[in-house]
Amino acid sequence: MVTFLPARPGRLADVPAFTRAIGGAESNVACALAAAGHRARWVGRVGRDGFGDHLVETIAGYGVDVGAVRRDPHRPTGVYFRTATDRAADAHEVVYYRAGSAASAMSPATVPYSSLADARILHLTGITAALSADCLALMRELTAPRPGRPLVSFDVNHRPGLWRRGDAAEVLLDLARGADLVFVGADEAEALWGVADPAEVRAVLPEPAGLVVKAGGEGAVLFERSAPRADTAPRAVAPRFPAPRADTVTHVPAPRVDVVAPVGAGDAFAAGFLSGTLRGLDARARLRHGHLMAAAALTVAGDLALPPARHPDTTPHGAAARRPSWIDHADRLTALDEAAWGTLHLGPGWTVHPGPDQEVRTP
Repeated sequence: MVTFLPARPGRLADVPAFTRAIGGAESNVACALAAAGHRARWVGRVGRDGFGDHLVETIAGYGVDVGAVRRDPHRPTGVYFRTATDRAADAHEVVYYRAGSAASAMSPATVPYSSLADARILHLTGITAALSADCLALMRELTAPRPGRPLVSFDVNHRPGLWRRGDAAEVLLDLARGADLVFVGADEAEALWGVADPAEVRAVLPEPAGLVVKAGGEGAVLFERSAPRADTAPRAVAPRFPAPRADTVTHVPAPRVDVVAPVGAGDAFAAGFLSGTLRGLDARARLRHGHLMAAAALTVAGDLALPPARHPDTTPHGAAARRPSWIDHADRLTALDEAAWGTLHLGPGWTVHPGPDQEVRTP
């Protein structure tokens, strides 16, 4: 959908102008992954209108494959307006115009599984399930067990303003239980299921092989059933996050961030974690990459962490050739020891890659 960002803080009633941008959790993740050098495909529906043109062209500009996007001649592209405040703040306002949108017409009939099945990871969010009964049917199909399916990643992404039926807790829990990897905020889990402690969230969601519980500035914890490889360093396990089963538990604190706009961090965290997953990184590195990508989103004004610009060495072949230099910068930060990571302080512009003779410094 198209997002309208306020020109200044304040109530929507008082904001005189808005800047047009793109929005949508799944497309945000796809754009961030493509900018990080991975092959990403976004599958969706937009209207055959100017806003649809803007979305498809902008998302493609990040290097995302949009060949499976369908244009609906009868339904408009969805839009939404929001205030500049944090979503968790009482003063935050969001107004959605998505009823009857092209995206709400997605269904098992309009989104063929063949457009999704050849991926290594299929990333979904709970937002889609809230758009319509047909969208929910699609989500149920995509999270159902089937032979040879991709790794199914599911971000709960609870948006109360989209749920009119009052069944968000039940539906989102059911979808999450069908996924292989789940992302959920501790605040979301408390609002939906009455639990916020990571171990208690794991008890509610024992089925996924991986569960990431995010706690904002306190960091994130990964519960993972797969045993660590013998050739990796031991993972840092926080005693205050006991495993409810035979999980390996990894807690990584978030770095200190000078926030420009408190939006987009959840999608960016998922993209950073999935990037690390695709690269075969260990648990600590995946969580750190999630935090760093979230910091990149928090230190810019819009939802997306990176501008649609490619690395100077861009070629049409191979993710490694497309990987932007700031990812190399993030790799160096990910490799910091615990003490240095604990003092990391990131502000606007931190993603600018330092020269080859410069070193990464922390306060």
